[in-house]
Amino acid sequence: MHTLYYKDMRLSIFAIIFAFTFILPGMAFAQFTSGTGSTASFTLSSEPQYPAPYSQVTLTALSNSLDLTRATMVVTVAGNEIYQGNIQPTTVAVGGAGKLVNVKVTISLDGTSYSQVLLIQPQDVALVAEPISSEPPLYPGKPLVPLGGDVRIVAMADLRDNNGKEIDPTTYSYAWTVDGTRATSASGIGKDAMIVASPLQYRARTVSVVVMNPDGSLVGGDSLSLSPFEPSVQIYKNDPLLGILYDHALSGNYTITGAESTLYAAPFSFPITSGAPTLQWFLNGEAAQTGDSITLRPTGSGQGNASLSLVASTGSYITATANLPLSFGTVANSNLFGL
Repeated sequence: MHTLYYKDMRLSIFAIIFAFTFILPGMAFAQFTSGTGSTASFTLSSEPQYPAPYSQVTLTALSNSLDLTRATMVVTVAGNEIYQGNIQPTTVAVGGAGKLVNVKVTISLDGTSYSQVLLIQPQDVALVAEPISSEPPLYPGKPLVPLGGDVRIVAMADLRDNNGKEIDPTTYSYAWTVDGTRATSASGIGKDAMIVASPLQYRARTVSVVVMNPDGSLVGGDSLSLSPFEPSVQIYKNDPLLGILYDHALSGNYTITGAESTLYAAPFSFPITSGAPTLQWFLNGEAAQTGDSITLRPTGSGQGNASLSLVASTGSYITATANLPLSFGTVANSNLFGL
């Protein structure tokens, strides 16, 4: 009768952190009025508040004193008319970082004209999310926001004036906001990064930043939303020639066809602020060993079956399990091409 033993083989686990960029920079930074009629008769709102270079801004006219349903509107950009007709949201294209766009909106009603002029100056600001979570070495995927962990957020800003001249980035001031609340301790000159706690399960967390030059004349911003992922652990074959075969996580029944087989455990999305998760292997329900690898070696003759399970944990409440039924004692096919 075949018997299945294991021997210890350990591999180290490091977290690989990739940055994922969400770009929504710039802002419509100045507004003034001109023309005939009451200059306070209507206002303009712009969306997004911080437009990206070479993006589009949607302008919407609002008024508490004018009946805009009966009015007409003319929109000009740098003196060129881009829209004429009924009152409706209008999109305006912006140029490169720092390039001013002069937009004039004129509303006419009952023979009277009302005008507003809006200056839009996009700036290049991007937030990068770096989840502090487990990921196996050389894994081609990306780390995920860990449940019960932390995420490092980095602001990458490039503020420029209307001539395209870059402002010294060491002089930028950063105003951080988390879920609508100002993060005062994380804000200030040169504070281009902060660490935020992951949101609760099934919740989301919004992080935003506003970046300014020293005199506040150039302003840009960005925001992103974080959602946590439940941790998981996968088992992969560790081939003696090819290494860890990340392209196929083992599931269902796994057959050991050689003299031994080494399996590797990869925990995903576990918080690693306090260290890597603990990995415990079980063979036929009994604790076998700890660590990220286990080598199984059938002995004796005949065929047999066994159950292998793995528990990954951080603390007392963040856990994930993987189960793998085993078959052994089968003669391996000697054909190189598996035919």
